[in-house]
Amino acid sequence: MSKHPLAYLDDELNDLRERGLFRWPRVLEGPQEAVARYDGREVINLCSNNYLGLANHPKLKAAARRALDDLGVGSGAVRTIAGNMAIHTQVEEELARFKHTEATLLYQSGFTANAGTVSAILGKDDVIVSDELNHASIIDGGRLSGAAKKIYPHKDVAAARALLEESRGARHVLLITDGVFSMDGDIAPLPGLVALAEEFNVIMMVDDAHASGVLGRAGRGTVDHFNLHGRVHVQVGTLSKAFACQGGYVAGSRTLVDYLIHRARPLLFSTSHPPSVAATALAAVRLVQQEPEIIERLWENTRFFKQGLKQLGFNTGSSETPITPVIAGDEQLAMELSDRLFTNGVFALGIAFPTVPRGKARVRTIVTAGHTNAHLRRALDAFEKVGKELKLI
Repeated sequence: MSKHPLAYLDDELNDLRERGLFRWPRVLEGPQEAVARYDGREVINLCSNNYLGLANHPKLKAAARRALDDLGVGSGAVRTIAGNMAIHTQVEEELARFKHTEATLLYQSGFTANAGTVSAILGKDDVIVSDELNHASIIDGGRLSGAAKKIYPHKDVAAARALLEESRGARHVLLITDGVFSMDGDIAPLPGLVALAEEFNVIMMVDDAHASGVLGRAGRGTVDHFNLHGRVHVQVGTLSKAFACQGGYVAGSRTLVDYLIHRARPLLFSTSHPPSVAATALAAVRLVQQEPEIIERLWENTRFFKQGLKQLGFNTGSSETPITPVIAGDEQLAMELSDRLFTNGVFALGIAFPTVPRGKARVRTIVTAGHTNAHLRRALDAFEKVGKELKLI
């Protein structure tokens, strides 16, 4: 009898199990909070992208309820047919003011914002010059575009220059970077890259998913952080991390947005945001501008927790943001660290290849504005106990 055509998946899964890397996502039983209930256990949550603690904020919930009552539960269509609601354009107008750009365009996720934009503005005669640690959505957008891909070592501006030099004959060239790198928590050398883009007259694009609501005034992102307004052609932001709901957006010129609404496939072929989600995003973007002290609280917690981990002797890599990896190196050791932390009341996820390079497995932590000093001290106590048990410190 012949094997089932999907039998090879069992072989792949068995390999993951043998290496101690098979994991099913833990189940959140209640709201997304700094202390939350996962798999029946109350734990200090260091896994969430809920940077500003807004996922259960009363103002955001009230905005969602009003939209449900007034506008219903769904838009009923893609934007370009019958699903272009007034609440969508209100969010885009607010984001354009927030980002100091001519226009913005909502996407269903940050992933589709990257992949859909890169694949729409480039083709097979073009070149993408990209940081080696850029997000998977940038990589997939490049593949979909058919453009040639040239990868420079992480944050190596001189190497990026060399690749731009050898790409001078291409029809169009895109220089692209994450603003904050999602696994290491370091910040892109954006001023140097922008200077290169101007020198070579190429398109400059930054993915600010993990900088949105975190860096810059009121969380405007890395362009604001480095005061580069008007010099980055394409900015991608997210609504699903610090702004606590769902979706992504592209900020740039009116021409860019007008083009994308006719050519970006995720926008053309996926139903638009439910009105309650759009209303939540609008409330969140307004809230951070009215209460910037929320972001300062995030950074106070970040500084406290980073210092604590370093004093204990953990390797936290090159992190400069609330994303702080605790690098174990060995894949099974990173997973064991994560499992023992959970048993000791701290949820911090183990991450291994292919998400990070081999030999760089880690537990990734993210503090939020919602954590208290007491929460973070308890988490550091757990890290100290488990780190000593595993001889990491």
